[in-house]
Amino acid sequence: MTRWLITGAGGMLGRDLVAALTEPTAPYGRHARRSETSVEITAATRDNLDVTDAAAVASLVSGHDIVINAAAWTDVDAAEDHEDVATDINGRAVNNIAAACTVNGTKLIQISTDYVFDGTRTSPYPETHPTSPINAYGRGKLLGEQLALRTGGYVVRTAWTYGDHGPNFVATMLKLAATRPTVDVVTDQIGQPTWTAALAEQLVRLGTAALAGTAPPGVYHGTASGQASWHDLARTIYDMAGLDPDRIKPTTAEAFARPAKRPAYSVLGHDAWAAAGIPPQPDWRVQLDHALSEPGMADLAKAARS
Repeated sequence: MTRWLITGAGGMLGRDLVAALTEPTAPYGRHARRSETSVEITAATRDNLDVTDAAAVASLVSGHDIVINAAAWTDVDAAEDHEDVATDINGRAVNNIAAACTVNGTKLIQISTDYVFDGTRTSPYPETHPTSPINAYGRGKLLGEQLALRTGGYVVRTAWTYGDHGPNFVATMLKLAATRPTVDVVTDQIGQPTWTAALAEQLVRLGTAALAGTAPPGVYHGTASGQASWHDLARTIYDMAGLDPDRIKPTTAEAFARPAKRPAYSVLGHDAWAAAGIPPQPDWRVQLDHALSEPGMADLAKAARS
């Protein structure tokens, strides 16, 4: 029996993590729960766990073998005006979790972000590349990384996530298709669209390897293989959903000025997975094709076509 604690279990990734651990086969169908392993899960949402409350965290972590901390302040723009509050959740609260894990001998996987980088590279960021966040959200998440790594934890950086259980770019594009003849999408931001169901399964594999002692602690990049601009992604969504991709019109990030700066280049390298014996995620197009066949996304695509 292994006991897993998922924080942020009500969020898009958190819900897919619970599914990856409990369903006989995960949505992506590659590597979900192993039938020979008995798993007990505590799914903690923000309604029943305040990660900034050290005593509450310590009480809940006790008795668990591994924690995947998916709890986060995710409003990147609002973090600019509320950096201290955002950093309490994304940064300082990780110290509560890490400390409780240390006391209990519990493994910790901390979810982080591409926003710890400045986005000035033109080739994938290796896991060892120096960090340099350009917004408040990135600074808070970097503090969380540092606190997790200081106690021998695992950090998994992800980016451009989408899934069935929360607001995201793929769902937004499908909804816009039902109401707008054309949609302007930026061409000058590059990243790796990542399905949270695929990420969740990779995290389950990492957690299993960590418990077995076969995955070294440190930083891993949990994103899809390949790369795309937001414009590339939007056109591919429309094409796979049976819509006209020419309805997606090119524009630049300058046309969508927002409070928080975004990295122009968010492609992450995946070399660290080899040391853990875990393959990188498949190409983003493969993931998107699977995601669009799931009931939630399929319903949105059907509505967009009607």
